[in-house]
Formats: sequence, C-alpha cells, structure tokens
Amino acid sequence: MGQKFQYDESGSTFFYFILSFLALILIPATFYFWPKKKTEDPNKTKEECQCEGCCKKRIIIANADPYKNVKTLAVKCSIIFGWALLIFLTYKVSQFDYEMSNFDPYEILGVPLGSSKSEVKRAYHKQSIVLHPDKETGDEKAFVKLTKAYKALTDDDARKNWEKYGNPDGPSAMSFGIALPAWIVEKENSVWVLGLYALVFMGALPITVGTWWYRSIRFSGDKVLLDTTQLYFYFFHKTPNMALKRVIMILAASLEFDKRHNSQVIERPTDNEEVPSLIKLLPHLNEKCKEIPLCRLYSVKTRALIHAHLSRLPLNPNTLEKDRQFVLRKAPYLVQEMVSVVNQLIMLAYAGRISASKLPSIETIENCMKLAPMLIQGLWEFKSPLLQLPHLTEDNLKYFVNKKRYIKSLQQFAKLPHEESRSLLRDFSDQEYDDVIKVLGKMPLIDFSFKVEVVDDENTNVVTAGAIVTVTVNLVRRSMRELFGDSTAVEKQNIKENSEDKQADENADNNDQKENVQPVSKKPVWLKSKSHKGKPKSKSSKSKPVIGVMKQAATTNVKDTKDPQQNAKPIKESNDSDADESSAESDNENAPEDDRTTDDEKKNSSVEDDDMEWEKFQQKINKREKLEGRSKTSHSVHSPLYPEDKQEYWWTYICDRKSQTLLTAPFHVTNLVDHQEVQLKFTAPRWPGVFTFTVCLRSDSYMGMDQQLDLKLDVKEAPAIPTEHPQWDISESEEEHQEEKNNESEFTTDSEMSDAEK
Repeated sequence: MGQKFQYDESGSTFFYFILSFLALILIPATFYFWPKKKTEDPNKTKEECQCEGCCKKRIIIANADPYKNVKTLAVKCSIIFGWALLIFLTYKVSQFDYEMSNFDPYEILGVPLGSSKSEVKRAYHKQSIVLHPDKETGDEKAFVKLTKAYKALTDDDARKNWEKYGNPDGPSAMSFGIALPAWIVEKENSVWVLGLYALVFMGALPITVGTWWYRSIRFSGDKVLLDTTQLYFYFFHKTPNMALKRVIMILAASLEFDKRHNSQVIERPTDNEEVPSLIKLLPHLNEKCKEIPLCRLYSVKTRALIHAHLSRLPLNPNTLEKDRQFVLRKAPYLVQEMVSVVNQLIMLAYAGRISASKLPSIETIENCMKLAPMLIQGLWEFKSPLLQLPHLTEDNLKYFVNKKRYIKSLQQFAKLPHEESRSLLRDFSDQEYDDVIKVLGKMPLIDFSFKVEVVDDENTNVVTAGAIVTVTVNLVRRSMRELFGDSTAVEKQNIKENSEDKQADENADNNDQKENVQPVSKKPVWLKSKSHKGKPKSKSSKSKPVIGVMKQAATTNVKDTKDPQQNAKPIKESNDSDADESSAESDNENAPEDDRTTDDEKKNSSVEDDDMEWEKFQQKINKREKLEGRSKTSHSVHSPLYPEDKQEYWWTYICDRKSQTLLTAPFHVTNLVDHQEVQLKFTAPRWPGVFTFTVCLRSDSYMGMDQQLDLKLDVKEAPAIPTEHPQWDISESEEEHQEEKNNESEFTTDSEMSDAEK
C-alpha cells in the first residue's frame, strides 16, 4: 500500500483549512474587539463639576473621534460576518460525502448478511429500476454505489477484497490532500500566480514596512519628533539660564506645529486676518523676534495661541479655538521632553562633554516644569491658584484678601469653616458653590517625606565623602477634603524661589559651616576640586562609616534622623569599651572564655546581617519591577480648558539652591494613586562638612501644589583603605598545607595502586 499526494479538487480539504484558520482568528478577535458598553456609575454625574468649562470639555471629548460610531458599527458587522461564514463552512464540511467511507454492500442492497447470489441479484434488479439515471427517480451517485455493492457480492475476487481490505477494489493507497486547489500549479496559470507572489512579497510588503519604519524613526519614545528634540538641545545649550517666556517661545517653535513636519496641522486663509488681530491683544508676545525658527509664521501663531490660552481670552470656536486645542494636546509631551533635554545637558556638563559655562541652571529646568500646570489650568505664573476653582474670577478674589483674612492658597481656603467659606462666595448660587467644594475636595494633598541612607555601606546612616547617597522619597496622596474646617492643619511648605528666601538659606548654611569650621562653597559641590590644607587626601572611595547626620527644616512636619550627638555618643562609648576590653584581656585569666562568647555573638550578628541584606535585596527587586511596569493612571485633573482627560503627574528631584544646580534627574511620577516611593541617588561631596540641599516636588497639573524639604548632610571624611585584616592573616602551617594540596595530582599513580593492593 503506497502513499498518494494530490491537490484538492473537490474543495473539501481547503474548506477544512479555511474553517480552522477562521476560528483561530475569530474567537480571540470577538473577545478583544467586540465593543463593550461601559457601565456608568449613576452617582458619577452628580460628583462631576457642572461649570461651563467642564460641560464644554465633556462635549469635546465625546466628539473627539467623529468616526467612533462608524468604527464601532464596522467592527460589529465584521465580527458578525465572520461568525456567519464560520457557521456556513461548518455546515458545508458536514455535508461532504466520501464515497468509500463506511462501505457496506449488504446495507446498500438491503439484504441480510450471508445472502445467496440469487437474493443479491433480485435486490439489485429491484433497486436498479428505481435508481437508474435514465429513470425519473434515478440517482447517479446512488446507482454507482449500488452497482459497486452488487459486484462486491457476486464477484468472488471482489468479495474477498472487501472482506479482507474493506474495499472491493483491493488495497488502496493512502491519500494526503493538500489544502490548495489544483489550478495553482497548472502550467497555464503559473504566470498569474508568480505575478501575485511578486505583488504581495516584493511590492506591498516592502512598501508597508518601509512606510511604518519611516514614520516611526521620526519620533522618540514619547511621541515627540526627533527634529524637535534637536531644536530643544540647540536652544537650551545656547541659553543655559532661560526665562519662562523664553521657554514658551521655544515650545511654540516645536516642529509638531509646522505643517511641513506634521500633516495634522491645519492652515486656514482666515489666519491672515485672525492671527494679527489676536497679536494686538497680547502684550509681551515678542512677535518681532528675528531668530529662526522663532520668527516663522507657525511659531508666532502658536505662541499667540499659548498666550491667549494663559490669558483666558475667548477665540473663534470654528478656527483658532480648534488650533488652541490641538496645541494643548501636544503640550504635555513636549514639556516633558524639554525637562529631559535640560537634564541631559546637565549630565553632559557634569561629565565634561560640554563646557561648564553652558551648564543649565536649576531655574531653567524649573521654568520648564512650571509651564506644564500653567498650560493645563490656563493661568499665568503670577496668577492666584484660587482661579483654578470653577466659577472664580479676578473679581471674586477681593473677598479673599482684606483686613480680617489673607487667603492666597488652596489649602488656606480648604481649612476655613463652612460658614466662612460660604460668606466669601456669597455671590455664588448653591450649585456654583457645590461645584467649588466638589472640585476643591478632589484636589491632591500630598504628604511629602524622605529618608537618607547609604545602601551599599555597613552603616546606612553614615554619609562619607564620595559615597552614593540614596534618598527614598515617600509620597502619600490624600484629598483636600480632609482639611475642610480643620484650622489646626499645618500648611505644606512651598518651593522658595525669591531672593530673600535664598539669602536666608545661605545665612543658615553659613552658621552650620562655621560650627564645623568649613567654608561655604559657591560652586556645585560635585564640580569643585578638593583643596584642604593640612588634611591628607583619602585613598579610598569606599569608606568605613563614622557618623551620619541629616537634619530637617524646622518648619516641616517630616521626621528626620537622630541628632548627631546622640549618634556620636554610642560610637565613642563603644570605642572606649573596646579599649577597656583590650586592656583587661592581658590581666584577666578567663580571657579565652570571653573570646568564645564574643565569637558566638559575632556569628549570630553576621547571620542576622545576612538576613537583613537578603530582605533589602528582595525589596530592591520588587521596587524595580514596580517601576518597570508602572502605569500612567492616577487621578483625573480638574482642567476645563484642557481638551482631554488629564491625569495627575509629579516631578521629584534634589537640587542645590545656593549654586542653582541639579543633583538628580527629575523623576516623573505617573502612578501616584495612594502611596508611592521613589529613590533618588547622587554622589556625596568629596570633602567633609555640612551641606544643605533641597528635595523638591512639583505638580504638572496644578499650580500652588509644589513642595520642598531641606536636606542637610553631615559628610564625614572617608578613611584610607585597610591594608591589614585578621581574616587575611594565614599561618605558615596553613600555607604549607595549601602548597601540598596544590602539588597533589588529580590522577592516581601506579605506586598508589600497588600500595592499595597490598
């Protein structure tokens, strides 16, 4: 019995292939792509703000995708059509009748098993009259099967073949069907088949891959054009100390707003009239700037739209308002790219790749961060954060500042009793007042604290010169409604940026430095070279811990590490006790017993240290996994002027206010729902002394939510590398024993075998 391969002529094998392939695609596609109707919370509408801006925003979001209903209908129709085709193919396959499947001649002729030839002939004659093709009741397939059954029972050889092989024709070859029609390999169709292969694999596939590759290489991972990133590098490198309005000019010059680089940009003939009219209403726009590309028309138009947005000027809803929404949708990604670019320039300056004179100041990167909440809320930097609340205008602010009260922040307003806050907004209706309270209650209240440690050192609380300092920032998000009516709550410390605060910080640091007889450095502590006369240079970057001090500003509520004197005292006592023990060992006769007890204590302590190190290692792995898979969902922001749903994001970083420099890269926190921990690492100064840095937290969504905490490091001198250690001492007997082991062969000699036999 041989094997036979043949192409599918009847189509049955091909139907089986199509059926399996269709089911493989259709089942998961139905599960993932079938439009699911979102279950809306009936109380959600009551909790939402009903101000005019929020109502317009919900309409904009609903109409953001005009083809959404068409796409939903197309997906449903495609899935339904696929299932209909699957059902049809299943029915088609079930109707296939294979000629020789379950062939039983007795059953076909309708005679009992073991019937004689005469009985078989009578049955055949009777059925052939009915099934013959020439008759009206004839059936060709049934007649062929009837004839084959008759021959199988009347011919001796055919009967033997059926009884032995199940087929009157004898053993048949095993047939393998190829699920392709035979016309594909026919000679007359070869040109068309090859042409189709060439069109698909040499034309359509390369064009599709090339188009995708060309589009993807133009963008970075944050949906920003690479040409825009290069533009940012040029301007921030050119101007290390950049003012906020200059940052707005650079943002408006982004190539995302140029039609030559972005086909989504719409240029209208009406821009020639509307944009000049808008520019006349905007002072300090600097539209006569001659720098390229700041002077280009698209840049001037975008800059005018941003200024109009920050000034909350009404625009034509059919033209410039749509352009404003387009600019705002791109703005958060571009601002984040600005922060990243400035941070990279700072790192390049520290590494010596660019000139130190081109080192961007902390003011530059903070101006980029300030721009984010300004764009989200539609307010200038100098405006009151209270204007972020619904229905509030400049006219209402006069009630917040008078002889009785001076309310300038959202926290101060939240702490007022209900009667007093209602009296301030006495011109508001009950619905408008409810909107204000609902929005204020949902705003974030961040508990901001940190912990300083040297992770890879023996004593994690000690900071030595040149050590890698790890600052674990702890963020706990609460709602502002917890402050309602609580006049005793302590207000969070905002970021200090004016000259008086800077001078106060410098004076305080000077006092600390005088106590430690260490002059204050005006340059960044990580850039200035060490020059202390009379003090030997340290030979080691890894140092033995001495004492670590980290003080906190008195105005904050964050718990800090212990006082340096409390930390220093036990260490001195332990040194004295060690000296007493060493002197007592020479006179005490029971010294060996004491050594045994101390050895046991050391073993136990070493086991405990190993367990602690293992737990710390596991915690590091868990934190790393959380950071790698962090989401970008936190809490929705009340931003009626921003055309999309915005989530609360934060930046946290460490800087040096005295030298106006950045110590750590700003970490972008995108998943602060309830609690989040962030690790910031930087290198401690290369010489001992007390240094004051600042840990900052900035919001990219709300104004007036920024916080800062002072971080004071008491950096100790790093001791020299130890040249001797008890564990490194090896006695002469041990050395000789080790040499004997090294000289021993791993193979057995003949003399050793003879000795073993004896």
